[in-house]
Formats: sequence, C-alpha cells, structure tokens
Amino acid sequence: MTHPAKDRAAQPPVLVEHDALCAAVAALFASYGVPHGRARTAADALCYGDLTGLDSHGVFNLGRLYLPLLEGGRADPAAEPRTVTDLGACVVLDSCRALGLWAAAEAMDLAVERARLYGIGMVSARRATHFGCAGFHTARAAEQGMIGMLASNCGGQRIARPPDGTLAMLGTNPLSVAAPALDGRPFVLDMSTTVVPTGRIRTAAQRGESVPEGWLADPAGNPQTDPAAFDRGEAHLRWLGGDPATGAYKGFGLGLVVELLAALLPGAAVGPAPEALQGDGRPHGRDDDIGFFALAIAPEKLRFDGDFPGAARSLFSTLLACPPVDETRPVRYPGWWEAERAETRRREGVPLPAHLHEELTGLGVFAPAKGAAR
Repeated sequence: MTHPAKDRAAQPPVLVEHDALCAAVAALFASYGVPHGRARTAADALCYGDLTGLDSHGVFNLGRLYLPLLEGGRADPAAEPRTVTDLGACVVLDSCRALGLWAAAEAMDLAVERARLYGIGMVSARRATHFGCAGFHTARAAEQGMIGMLASNCGGQRIARPPDGTLAMLGTNPLSVAAPALDGRPFVLDMSTTVVPTGRIRTAAQRGESVPEGWLADPAGNPQTDPAAFDRGEAHLRWLGGDPATGAYKGFGLGLVVELLAALLPGAAVGPAPEALQGDGRPHGRDDDIGFFALAIAPEKLRFDGDFPGAARSLFSTLLACPPVDETRPVRYPGWWEAERAETRRREGVPLPAHLHEELTGLGVFAPAKGAAR
C-alpha cells in the first residue's frame, strides 16, 4: 500500500531565501488588490510562521485560507478599517473585513502609539479576518520596548467542545503576550487555548504523520492519533489541560477569556451563540466577523524607577541560568527558539516542504522550473 503523504514528506525540503519569499507573497497579495505597503506587511506576517518554525501558520495557509478569503469576498482587499469609538487610550474599530494579516499589525501599532501617550493603549476590533501568527503582531510592541498582548476568537466558527459537552462551541481562541527580554531574544508567548491549533493537525495529516495522544479525542473521549480524523469529523480538539481532572477547565476558561475580550467587547460574532446548539458535535460555522483585542503597555511610564529593560534582562537571564535536567535541553523561555530559528533561516534560507513549494509554484508565487509543465 502506498502512502502519498508520507512519500511527499520523504522528499527533501526546498530552501527559499526569506526576503524573496516575502516579496513574492506580497506581489501575489497586491495582485488581488491589496495596497502594496499593506501587502508587504501581510506577507511578512504570513512568512513569519515559516521563518520561526511555526509552519502551520505560514505559507501553508496561503492557498488554503487567505486566497479563498479574498477570492470569495469574505476579505476585502481594499478595506479601510473605521474608527467606531475613540476614548484616547481605548479605541474600537470596525475592521471592515480587512485582511487580518496587515490589519492586526496596524491595530497593534495604534495601541503602541496610544500607549506612548497614556501608558496603555487598547484597540478592539470587530468584523476582522484571520491574522496568522499572533506573535508576529505582539512582537511589534516588544520591539518598541513595550508589553504587547493580542487575543482573537474565531468569529462564528466553532471547533472545540466545552469539557463534558457534546457540541462544538468555541474556536481555538489564540492568545499572545510579548515583551522585551534579552537582546535579540524577546519573550513571545503565542498559544492557542486548545492543546494545539487546527493548523498543527492539518500539517501533520498532510505529512502523513500521527499526532501525540492528548491532542485529539474521538466522540467517546478516547485518544485519537490519526490527524486526518479531525477533518473527517471523527475527532475533536482538546483543551489545554486535557481532561477535567487534569486541568481542562483552565484551557477552556482561557478560551472564554479570549471570547469575552476579543469578541463580546467589540460586538463581533461569538462562538456560543444560539445557533451553536444546532451542531452535531463536529466543527461548524465560518470564521467570519472575527473579533480581536490588542493591548500595549509602556512600562517606562508605569514602573517607578523606569528600568524595565534592566529588570527584564535580569529576570530572563536568571531563567536561562537554571540548571537543566538534561544538558542537551537547556532552559529557554517562549520566543527564544523562534528567534534562533529566524536567525538561522534568514542566513541559510527557509525550508519549505517540496509539495508546498510545488503548490506555491502553481499559485504563481514561484516561477516553474525550466522544462516543467505549467
């Protein structure tokens, strides 16, 4: 028996220069009508996943998610987000179905701008679309010496069940916090409130790999390690914490915190709406009218001695000095390994799976090899 996914995974990856990848993706977004500057921001946000090793949120999603949003009119390439409420430190936006890859970046930049004035800046948006890696956007605040936070629900899409529930009610509801830490190594926490995001499941399925026990469960609650079972409707994502007895209510509770801040606050679509009760246990609904919450804090305006950078360096360097259980696995904080990979991949190239490179060539991102059929 042949396994096409495994056969594809066995092919060596194709190395692509990072700036060239970003430029090519930006040109493709611009060809759909996204203004050039915003197309480049969107491309940088998307390729950040591949640069840092978070490939489930990288160009893997270009043909699967973002181009269909533009082609189907669910994202408006020429959208101009509109201010609904402006209280100085707090702003509410109607994102007007803008491509979230650039709109979330601009919202975080606006939060940073307001934090410079008021010590804190909050931007809440409705009618948004998927924005890729949340850490890309919060890292923009960290680069400005600030603490950044970003949370997003999944609009009207329902993926995960409440603990002990039989119907999907919430999305993966990602949350990210970033802050300055050591030079070139910011703290960047970027997580879904489920054990993993759906992209991790789908990339494993595409590679013909199994997933660890604890990521998925079948309808009876038993572990499921076949990632393809998720899209067949035969398995559902689990919350951080696993079972109720081991902490599932913590992940579920964090998912609800995101729903409150990101969607209920600005008036975006929420997962636990009455129509969720019409589900059959499988994921359903669409990720339209996403809500997100961007927060920036200017610590130098709030800390009594103004030395937040020095205190952060002390905190994170102390963590790194913790003796490891295994010398081959030193203690590191969230964001460290991503920064390491980014340095390496900027220097050596971004490795794309051969089948993904072929797919991107078909989309027009790369020129076909000489002699290849178009």
